[in-house]
Amino acid sequence: MINLKDVFRQLLRDLRAEKLRTFLTVFGIVWGTVAISLMLAFGTGLHKHLIYTTAALGDRIVIAWPGLTSIPYEGLGKGRKIRLTDDDVNAARETPGLKAISSEYSNNMKVDYGTKTLSVDTSGVTPEFGVMRNCIPKEGGRFIDAIDVKESRRVAFLGDKLATDIFGDTGPVGKTILVNHSPFLIIGTLVKKDQDSNYSGPDNEKMFIPSTTFRALTGDKYIDNIIFQANTAAGTKALIDNLRAAFGKRVRFDPNDKEALSCWDTTEQFAFFDTFMLAFNGFLGIIGLLTLVVGGIGVSNIMNVVVEERTREIGIKMALGAKQRWILMQFLLETVIVTLIGGAIGFLISIGICAIFPASAYEYVGKPEVSPLVAALTAAALGIVGLVAGYFPARDAARLDPVVAMKL
Repeated sequence: MINLKDVFRQLLRDLRAEKLRTFLTVFGIVWGTVAISLMLAFGTGLHKHLIYTTAALGDRIVIAWPGLTSIPYEGLGKGRKIRLTDDDVNAARETPGLKAISSEYSNNMKVDYGTKTLSVDTSGVTPEFGVMRNCIPKEGGRFIDAIDVKESRRVAFLGDKLATDIFGDTGPVGKTILVNHSPFLIIGTLVKKDQDSNYSGPDNEKMFIPSTTFRALTGDKYIDNIIFQANTAAGTKALIDNLRAAFGKRVRFDPNDKEALSCWDTTEQFAFFDTFMLAFNGFLGIIGLLTLVVGGIGVSNIMNVVVEERTREIGIKMALGAKQRWILMQFLLETVIVTLIGGAIGFLISIGICAIFPASAYEYVGKPEVSPLVAALTAAALGIVGLVAGYFPARDAARLDPVVAMKL
């Protein structure tokens, strides 16, 4: 029977006898492990960063704009301007597959505080807007709620940059500003977020007030945008069609008229990122795996040399009754152990590099992360390389004729 203790003892003896060759072999495995681990870690970090920055606009939401009809409908010609109201949006809340929906009014408003006067992009929205658009308030503040909308309260939620421009380092919550000469109470400010896309300006420079207050202040009746979200990302396409049909029935336009209600489906971006990063990580993984294979060739070479040097020993063992499978298993174990030692060292180096990677670079490439999936893939690659590298030398050793081997 194969004794694991004897295998380790024999391995240590071989390592001492061939220090340089062993070092170069282990270095090849270390280098290959570092290559595959770091490439997949940076790929994972970049993927999460892209998803995070895109989700800052909203997590798989749809932004819709009423436009001009491009298809004649029920005797009405094309080129007719579509106008939607809050009543239309409220009627659409029963649409199958709809998770949340919010109207949005937009305009520039004059903001006064002390000696400061600014022209601020202002949106009139409902509470669902904050959840869908990831408008997370800083501690001590809040976003617009249902009571604010119902009672048309004069309250405002500020983007973090806008809050700094107006109040500097002073906390704005609880303070009063003048919006178009009307007093508004600041109820919250936006937590800083990385936002790489927008449709009417970055959120950190905007002000959000209740939609009912916006209408009372400006006299606007028709909404500028609609923000909505499906129950599942997979159901977004069907929901867009259902909402077009619902709005088309109320304000009379063809449900197939995409110009009458233009939609920006952000779920397509997430799907693209998932597909792109899967291919990108696959490419990086193949490059790392090929590097690891080169290290495996080095392990195979050293095991071939070990077999040649221990030919007489193998012959004696077989003459004393050692079976071929024992000899095969012994050399396979030695190969796998050498491979795992190099892999463990390489993996620790990869974790160390990820740990000291400068945080200032996260906003460009994300945070490299040696995830459980990366660890599992690396371990599987190491195991395969170790088995393949050791099998052929071990097979040759197991097939030796004991009589011939003892004479060499």
